[in-house]
Amino acid sequence: MDDILFTNVRILDGSGANPYSGSVRVRGQRIVQVGRSTAPIAPGGALVVDGAGATLMPGMCEAHTHFSWNDAATLAEIQTMPLEEHVLWCAKVAKRYLQAGFTSCVGAACAKPRLDVVTRNAIESGQIPGPRYLAASQEITVPGGLGDETLPHLPFPEFSFGVNVNGAEDMRRVVRMFLKYGVDSIKLNLSGDNFVPGAPAETTWMTDAEVAVAAEEVQLRGKRITVHARSAASVKQALRHGAEVIYHASFTDPETLDMLEAARDRIFVAPGIAILYAMLNEAEPWGVTRAKAAAMGYEIEWDAALDSLQKMHKRGVRILPGGDYGFAFTPHCQNARDLEFFVKYLGFTPMEAIRSTTLYGGQIMKRPHELGLVKEGFLADLLLVDGDPLANLSILRDPKRLLAVMKDGVFAKAPPLAHERRWERAA
Repeated sequence: MDDILFTNVRILDGSGANPYSGSVRVRGQRIVQVGRSTAPIAPGGALVVDGAGATLMPGMCEAHTHFSWNDAATLAEIQTMPLEEHVLWCAKVAKRYLQAGFTSCVGAACAKPRLDVVTRNAIESGQIPGPRYLAASQEITVPGGLGDETLPHLPFPEFSFGVNVNGAEDMRRVVRMFLKYGVDSIKLNLSGDNFVPGAPAETTWMTDAEVAVAAEEVQLRGKRITVHARSAASVKQALRHGAEVIYHASFTDPETLDMLEAARDRIFVAPGIAILYAMLNEAEPWGVTRAKAAAMGYEIEWDAALDSLQKMHKRGVRILPGGDYGFAFTPHCQNARDLEFFVKYLGFTPMEAIRSTTLYGGQIMKRPHELGLVKEGFLADLLLVDGDPLANLSILRDPKRLLAVMKDGVFAKAPPLAHERRWERAA
């Protein structure tokens, strides 16, 4: 197998260190050599990609992925997509994420019981292109909570948006079912959500007994609990029961922040602020005016979330991009916009935003020693970007500026062959 040598590139290695000019050699699946311009790497028969000064950086990680969200405006529209079409949809979206520069994705819930598992398995077996993927369960909820969207005309009760449980032993049954299917994580909806009438974001729905049983079953099998937790009470509940990934965490108090800081080396927060922004500012074509969004509670949550997340960031809590892309007002593959929001609203520097989707991405994928950095020995998940993301993060969501995407040493999006970007075999 030919080596691939990226030359004349500006290396943004994902660690938070300053970029530098250099070259990178890939052999098979891995990066085998990283050199600086002062000591260039000899081509030695490699296929040479001349970056002409473009930025070479690690592939991005989306920490809150819903491949099966079908760009609809409501939960019911996602839920009622027929199963066969839904499988094809997930395959199509997985390919789009990879070509958009997301070489790793953490599943945050699927719309039907095995969609995430099937998608992950198809990617891993080479049946379909897609990012490295950690498969999630459906959302597990309780009657009245987020995800209690069963529609009586559906042919099978498991086609409900979320799976309802009633009590600890019912939780055990459902968690064991998803673990049998082979999920990497169990998703619990601990809090409400302003998207759902009657279950606003500041409410908390599950009992400690129900959450404890889920945690027990998951820990027995070495898997992971992830949670939808917008209320302060639900975030504290998640932390008490060992959840690793907390989605949203909009509302906090001093006790919650202290608990998050104490657990910062164990947990990750993926806030998904883009959907809050979209509901307030971009959802009017789907019937949600600014006034309606405010009446639903989104202005209150937006202000609370920015305050909470700014404080978490200052305390060193790992905050990652991602969340609820796949609705009509948060379409798939604009996910990198979160990085811009982190800088604009949460006090991140551009370098910290990049680190959140690279270095932290490798950590949330449970592969910190081989993902998330441009480093010798690491897997060759790489992006070649036309421009400087540190100067303009928006280029990371412009397909024309992503010159190449590589996963496992193979181009998912090959570099251009035009004269200004040479891709040739070295003599």
